Amino acid sequence: MKVRIATLILSIFSIFFVHAEEDAQKILEKSDHVRNPSNSFCLITNITSYEGGKVSEKSKLLLYSRPDPNTGQFQTLLKYISPQRDAGKLTLKNGRNLWLYDPTSQVSIPISPQQRLLGQASNGDVITSNWAHDYNAKIIGVESIKDGNLKTRDALRLHLTSRNAEAAYSSMDIWIDKDYFKTFKVQFYALNGTLLKTTFYRHYERILNGTRPTEAIIIDGMNHDKITIIKNTDFKFISVPEAWMQRDYLPNFKPEYGL
Repeated sequence: MKVRIATLILSIFSIFFVHAEEDAQKILEKSDHVRNPSNSFCLITNITSYEGGKVSEKSKLLLYSRPDPNTGQFQTLLKYISPQRDAGKLTLKNGRNLWLYDPTSQVSIPISPQQRLLGQASNGDVITSNWAHDYNAKIIGVESIKDGNLKTRDALRLHLTSRNAEAAYSSMDIWIDKDYFKTFKVQFYALNGTLLKTTFYRHYERILNGTRPTEAIIIDGMNHDKITIIKNTDFKFISVPEAWMQRDYLPNFKPEYGL
């Protein structure tokens, strides 16, 4: 009898945890839909890096993204506008492959999503990503936090662990609005559990048929004096050709649409 009761209790707990994991994954998917539209689009990204309160670097890029119909993940092409030394360079993300193309040498080389783009911003922070595609989510609980505007929020905390080679980080903690699924805060971790950085998403505006964040504040995990701000502007739905997302096409890339 005791064995049957113990088995029944174990079965109930197993069902509970399976449903909890399913709910966590659905919450993550909904937060992805808030951050990213479902159609192809372009925008301008301005990145400013600060150290000790002073501007240390700036960069401006043109971003094109299109959802891969086979996977649901985004393919992204970045064109560097400034600084002048980088103008014309391209970064392409397609599946688990990430390439940097230099028009001067006409050579494309593989790079890592974790590789720094500018300041605390890595390639993985700028390219468009649906995290539910790359991570398994688990609900930790509801917590009271300060958002990017120092406003107190009650948020669902999820812990994410990478499940494929496309994931830019080993694991993440993400705080999401429990009613509207806006992402408030994310902490990114290395494989050994070290906090790499904390990112606050803010300035939600009505754009691309949804209410989406237009700014991200990235704070270094070791040195809080190192801060990078990513501001996105000039959002626009466009048709992004599949050919643009091929490595072999990079030398021929000439924007026909957008900004």
